[in-house]
Order: sequence, then C-alpha cells, then structure tokens
Amino acid sequence: MKSRRTFLKHLSVASAAAVLPIQTIAKEMAKQPMIHQVYFWLHDTANKEEFLTQAVPMLGRCKTVGKFIAGTPAETEKRDVVDHSWQVSCTLFFDSLEDQLVYQKDPLHLEFIEKYSSMWSTVKVYDIAI
Repeated sequence: MKSRRTFLKHLSVASAAAVLPIQTIAKEMAKQPMIHQVYFWLHDTANKEEFLTQAVPMLGRCKTVGKFIAGTPAETEKRDVVDHSWQVSCTLFFDSLEDQLVYQKDPLHLEFIEKYSSMWSTVKVYDIAI
C-alpha cells in the first residue's frame, strides 16, 4: 500500500509540474515582443502613393504601436525566392502580444480597415515573436 501511495504522490507532483510550465509559458508569451508585418496588393497600383502616404500611416498612430515602418518593394534582383508582387507593406513593432491584441481593436485600426479596405485585393499578415 505504501508503494501505491508513493506512486500516486509522485504522479500528482509530476502532473502539477507538467501543467505549471504551460501556464508560465502562456503568461510569458503574452508579454513577448513581436513584429506584425502587413503586405498589401492594391486593386489599382496608381493608388500606391495615396495608400502609402495617407492610409497606412494611420496604423502607426495606434496607441500600442512601438515603432512603425512603411514601404514598397525594393528594386532587388529578381529571384525565385523574392516576392515583388505586393505594392505597399508596413511593419509594426509591439512590446507584447497583449499590445497587438489591443491594436486590433484600436479605433484608428478599425477606421483604416473601414475606409481603405476597398483599395486592396489581398492583404497578408506575418506575425513574428522576437
């Protein structure tokens, strides 16, 4: 009987130890800095300058954005691994995943989507934990 109790005690401790790191990791990940990269393919490439100078900068003014960079494809050499098909991109830096979640509901972000989503045919987002 003592052996069974010892086994159950060790099993309980091991189970708790297995769950605690998952909870700790989840809490730590919520505080992890991240980069949010957004690529836009516009319906009309003639609108690129307006989109780059008037639309996209709205995202950089959202309150939880740490750093903001917008740009267009660089004139690098054509290679199979390089995608030059998009017209405008922006990169936003956040201090945490929590800040990025707040950004998703920020009134300026929502206004940007409402006002300018008709200008793009495709948008792709790449989120990077750093």
